[in-house]
Amino acid sequence: MSMSEQMRFIVQELNKEPFSKSYNLISFDSLEPLQLLQVLNDVLAIIDPKQKMDLREEAPDQTAVRIFQILRVLKYKPPDHVNMSQFRAGIVQGEKPIIFPILEWLLQKVPELQKRAYLAKFLVKIDIPAEIMQDEEVNAIYVQYEELMEQFKEMHKQSEQLKNSGFNTAEIRKDITNMEEEKEQLIKRIERLRRKVESHPNSQKMMAVAKNLRVERDREKRLAAQKQEQQTNITHLDQRIKRLEAQLRDMRQASVGATPSTMIQKLEEESRTNSFIVKEQLPKDIAQRKKMIQNLQKVVSVPAMGHSDLEELNAKITELNAEVNQLIEKRMKSGDPADDKLSLFRQQAAIIAHKKQAAAETLRAIRDEFNHVQTEVEQKREVVNTAEGAEVLKGEDFKRYVNKLRSKSTIYKKKRAELAELRAESGVLTRTEEILKQRCDLINRQLSVLEKKKGVAGYRETQEELEKVSTIKSEFDEMKGRTLDDMSEMVRRLHAEIADRRNTLAPILREIRPLREKVRELTPDYDNKKQVYERQQAGYDSNMSKLEQEVKGYREECRAEESRYHYLNCMMKVLQVQQARVANEMKAYVSSDAQEKKKTFREIYSKKIQEQENLSRGLREKQKMVKDNHEPNMKQMKLWKDLERLLICKKQCLEQMNNIGSTTGANTMGGYGDQAPTLLENDRLVL
Repeated sequence: MSMSEQMRFIVQELNKEPFSKSYNLISFDSLEPLQLLQVLNDVLAIIDPKQKMDLREEAPDQTAVRIFQILRVLKYKPPDHVNMSQFRAGIVQGEKPIIFPILEWLLQKVPELQKRAYLAKFLVKIDIPAEIMQDEEVNAIYVQYEELMEQFKEMHKQSEQLKNSGFNTAEIRKDITNMEEEKEQLIKRIERLRRKVESHPNSQKMMAVAKNLRVERDREKRLAAQKQEQQTNITHLDQRIKRLEAQLRDMRQASVGATPSTMIQKLEEESRTNSFIVKEQLPKDIAQRKKMIQNLQKVVSVPAMGHSDLEELNAKITELNAEVNQLIEKRMKSGDPADDKLSLFRQQAAIIAHKKQAAAETLRAIRDEFNHVQTEVEQKREVVNTAEGAEVLKGEDFKRYVNKLRSKSTIYKKKRAELAELRAESGVLTRTEEILKQRCDLINRQLSVLEKKKGVAGYRETQEELEKVSTIKSEFDEMKGRTLDDMSEMVRRLHAEIADRRNTLAPILREIRPLREKVRELTPDYDNKKQVYERQQAGYDSNMSKLEQEVKGYREECRAEESRYHYLNCMMKVLQVQQARVANEMKAYVSSDAQEKKKTFREIYSKKIQEQENLSRGLREKQKMVKDNHEPNMKQMKLWKDLERLLICKKQCLEQMNNIGSTTGANTMGGYGDQAPTLLENDRLVL
């Protein structure tokens, strides 16, 4: 954009709200540097109200620093052809090539910059020296400050989302009024129906029946909804069963021919892969991301760089690369043979590490793709489930739906027929246009041939161009006349305004002259006192920092000595308790009283040792007796088990005999009874 277009845009924007200036191109171009800086400050004051100030009441260096700070907050980047020193000098001196681009950039995005200035008031962190941050209380307050800043970010995001969510208070109020009107209409209608029903003779019975009917219909709707919900749940469960069966089938297919060793080997490989990713790959990625974030933070914190700064950085990079190459050549020249032998293995290790890293990246990409596909599958399943769970139309609703579809199909057929007619007509018109163009070209060629025959070739084109030029010239003359009239009127008004301003400013200038002389007299005294103050302030700051360091060292020493004192005090108390116990033990051991001697730890532990020895002796004897009687006891136990089985068998035989005796008579009973003594005798023999 040229300077004139830039200035025209600035003047147009300044004449609008909320600036409400009355500039034109000439008056704006004739502004003094201080007045131009005041215009820039007024625009910044609209963006950030804290910048509202009269520059005549502020020192130039303070004005420049303040403007630099607000432009840095707003993230303004100077043009590439302007370096930082020229940019700073241009702002201080109010140069137009520097101020105009700033005004253009500010006026293009005023609402966005107002929002950024508002947020900067809360999100620009306070710079605290590292010495002060070492204090625990200050550090805790700073951490709380950062947490509150994050909370502000979240709340601002929520506020913006609510503002952009589409809720409008006017629409909501309108809906509320409409709903209230509908409510009043419904109340009136209910009153009319109630009066009409009360006039009926059987109104109470009919009301009761209608109430029961309504209750039953509501119940029917609830039951239908429950039925639909149960059917939806059944379909979901069926789909889940199918998915689980498919997973089970896949697992069984995967487990065909698998052995515990192969499964363990597979799990070990997967574990090694995951451990490599977690221990080696992820820390590298995290470190790389952190480094990138630090670089971005450095770039954000550093002011905008110009072309010269970039050239300096590129020169430094080339110098460092050259130094690195020289060092590599020196190392290669001074390399040992042993290092040369190991270089092959190093290269192989580097190749293997590179392959390992590439495989890890491939695995991660495949896993990400798998997760993405899984999420898509889940979303599609949810869509299918919702489509299956949609309401099914029945009865009258289905008929209305079919009629609606038929009406739409008829409308669609009519529109399609109209579209076909329009397409046919469009084809005819395009063909007509082509024929007319061909005829026009043929007539133009014939005219050109006739012009050549008559010796006036190009007459028609020249006549058309002359007509165009004449029309353009007439328009330009009219515009030039209007511009001259406007400029003469503007010059007349400017002269009148300048005269008025001179008349109004004359008494003010007469009052300012003695004040300016007084300022010139007081300025050297002010500068001297300011320098003395700055020197004293620097001395006080240096002494204060030294004293703070000394106080910090003394506090650390006091803290260390206090901790050492408490530790030694505790150890001394422990030793005193142990010494008292030793003295009591010695006193009881030396004492002639037998009861006192029994209380000593030596006697107590000796008594316990003797008791344990007696107990172990008794247990050993018991163990020996058990070992000696083991075989006879096992034999006796076997005999008792055999006896138990024999008695069970006899019991079963007697039960069978009783069952048979009830059917066959006494002879069988007597015959079986003759065998009983024999069985008993055999039992005695076994015993």
